[in-house]
Amino acid sequence: MLKNIDPALNADVLHALRSMGHGDTVVVSDTNFPSDSIARQTMLGKLLRIDNVSAARAINAILSVMPLDTPLQPSAGRMEIMGAPDEIPPVQQEVQAVIDGAEGKPAPMYGIERFAFYEEAKRAYCVITTGENRFYGCFLFTKGVIPPEAV
Repeated sequence: MLKNIDPALNADVLHALRSMGHGDTVVVSDTNFPSDSIARQTMLGKLLRIDNVSAARAINAILSVMPLDTPLQPSAGRMEIMGAPDEIPPVQQEVQAVIDGAEGKPAPMYGIERFAFYEEAKRAYCVITTGENRFYGCFLFTKGVIPPEAV
């Protein structure tokens, strides 16, 4: 255990998040996502796990240490529901609340069509799979910066 570090963040996940730079992306996926095959195509090249927790719980842990990118570009994406791209299922509503809490203000997610999401995921720095078993619990986050005065 470490002080002030969420216990859901294991050493491999912390190392990856710390290794990412500004503008790198991380995928947080549900249990149905082709996580291993996609992860093998990312910069890291292997799958990371935060097992036995929901997507919202895992993302809360991740956003406790990783800043999102500035409002100048979208920094939080969600996989759209096929045939209903504007529908926001409960799993995505929960994650939206986590993002808003981490940012201290509303920070709406943008939608990514399912197959486009797979292609974006292949270009990510890494993939972290969770224990989320609800459909469309897949998200893409862009890492931001921590300004010098905040350090």
